[in-house]
Amino acid sequence: MTSTGILRENRDFRRFWTGSTLSTLGSQMSLIAFPLLVLSLGAGAAEAGLVATCSLVTRLALRLPAGNLVDRTDRRRLMLATDLVRLVALGSIPIAGGFGALGYPQLLVVAIVEGSATALFGPASRIAVRDVVPEHQLSDALSKEQAALGTATLVGPFLGGWLFAVDRILPFTADALSYAVSAVLLLGMATRPQPADPATPRPTGALAGVRWLGRRPALLRALLFGSLLNLGGAAAEVAVVVTLREKHTAGTVIGLVMACAGVGAVLGALAAPRVIALLDPGPLFLVVGVVWTFGFAAFAAAPTPLVVGPVLVLLIFLTPPAGILVGRVLLTESPRELLGRISTAADLLMAGLASLGPAAAGVLLQDAGISRTWVLLAAVIAAGTAVAALPLLRGGALSATAESGSSGSVSTESGSSKGVSSEEQGLGDEVALGDEAVFLEPDLVLHSESDLEDDGSQETP
Repeated sequence: MTSTGILRENRDFRRFWTGSTLSTLGSQMSLIAFPLLVLSLGAGAAEAGLVATCSLVTRLALRLPAGNLVDRTDRRRLMLATDLVRLVALGSIPIAGGFGALGYPQLLVVAIVEGSATALFGPASRIAVRDVVPEHQLSDALSKEQAALGTATLVGPFLGGWLFAVDRILPFTADALSYAVSAVLLLGMATRPQPADPATPRPTGALAGVRWLGRRPALLRALLFGSLLNLGGAAAEVAVVVTLREKHTAGTVIGLVMACAGVGAVLGALAAPRVIALLDPGPLFLVVGVVWTFGFAAFAAAPTPLVVGPVLVLLIFLTPPAGILVGRVLLTESPRELLGRISTAADLLMAGLASLGPAAAGVLLQDAGISRTWVLLAAVIAAGTAVAALPLLRGGALSATAESGSSGSVSTESGSSKGVSSEEQGLGDEVALGDEAVFLEPDLVLHSESDLEDDGSQETP
């Protein structure tokens, strides 16, 4: 299989991937433009921060309810509806600007509406991959998604800043158009979600996904390890800027150094198939933890752009394979009727701890100083590696349940030593192993996806 095989062969995934990439690029453009627009309207930094906080809090608050809704509705229609809602919300900004009626309250409303729609679109889109992609191509599809995310995260802020410099409304116009294109592409998709089996019991409640994860200690350890990396990555975003600023580094140089994280994400997503083929989950997580620990220690010892930039590339390069591995297990092992709730429960675990990262970094930098902050962050990653990653060296599948572990038998998922299906194992000699996630949400750390006895076939009308 060639590295571009699924995009060429699977029309529905091509449409989905193109729309998702464009809307992510648009979101990254408006991400940097929102605070700039707030400041240009005469508001202060607190007001600019409040807009971002409203969007973030809305997304976090709606994650578990969104997963419950996604499991009960047509995911394609839900994605289409949320694209249209975001089109109207973002499109209201250039319209109001054209009439000279744009104000700060409108931006707050747009942030809340856009955050609510994104909270629904996120789990629906990740699960939609399972609907349109056969199981033996999931790795390839998820790695393509991760590469697109890394590219959009790298290019979007620069493009958004440039468009804002041309006209402050342009980034939001482009973002609104990206949602329109995504909606059109979704309309053209022929594959529909497989209907639920009426004979299959349907677990109820938004916490059903949390309970499912709780019965899989190995997978839960992997998710907790990822959440610690997310915490460290989110804290590092602030700490890197402060560290380089203290060394009187120019703003343009700091921007280039931070862009190295995006470079690492893209390269890591492209290399993920080979990395996953080479390393079992335990050794992979151990390598990630060790590299992150020594990377943060290097920031304490030599906090210069020539050290920080390359080390950032290395740190982020290693996270997509680990996140992709977890994402594939979640997508292929979750019961279809629980996909949404498991996905959002895993996402909440990933993002919840990371949300504390910037504030924790600020307090540590102020009270402990730069060098000690990096040492403390390195110690946190080292402790997480010892507690979560080292036990995975004993082997076994990430999806093994507590019952199978306590009885001394560990599921190996269709006989694969890496916990992948026999179909995927047959692709091991090619370049088709990869998955979704990064130990980063669009910002800087792990994503995730979602016991399915499905043959991976697509159902078309």
